[in-house]
Amino acid sequence: MKNFLTLGFSALLLGLFLVSCNDDDYDTVESVDKIKIDSVKIAKDTMNVFAIQSIKTYSTYPSQCEGFYGYDYIYNNNLERTVTAYKYRTGGPCAQGSYVAGSKINFNPQKKGTYTFKFWNGGNNWISKTIVVE
Repeated sequence: MKNFLTLGFSALLLGLFLVSCNDDDYDTVESVDKIKIDSVKIAKDTMNVFAIQSIKTYSTYPSQCEGFYGYDYIYNNNLERTVTAYKYRTGGPCAQGSYVAGSKINFNPQKKGTYTFKFWNGGNNWISKTIVVE
């Protein structure tokens, strides 16, 4: 009886291990590259210090194999920020055709002033936005 329980427990662990190693549900990220930000939506151009506001950015992805990966958010000085968006690309099968997707950054200013945001729009082009923090 003891051998039967040991054998059954071993089979159960092996089965769980094999199931947990199956990652067919996800495609592997093959690369990460810059993607230009087409537009920016800021709900309020004036806000209070320590408040939180979501800044939405929109980019056009050339295929369904690509999507938003993250931001490079750089503090250039106390009141200036540059934002570059990055996309991922997978190698799995996907539908062709471009689509627009939005992402957001939560802005939580810690001091008063006029903040200038520059969002990368390809090449040497930037979309500039300002937010006054009172």
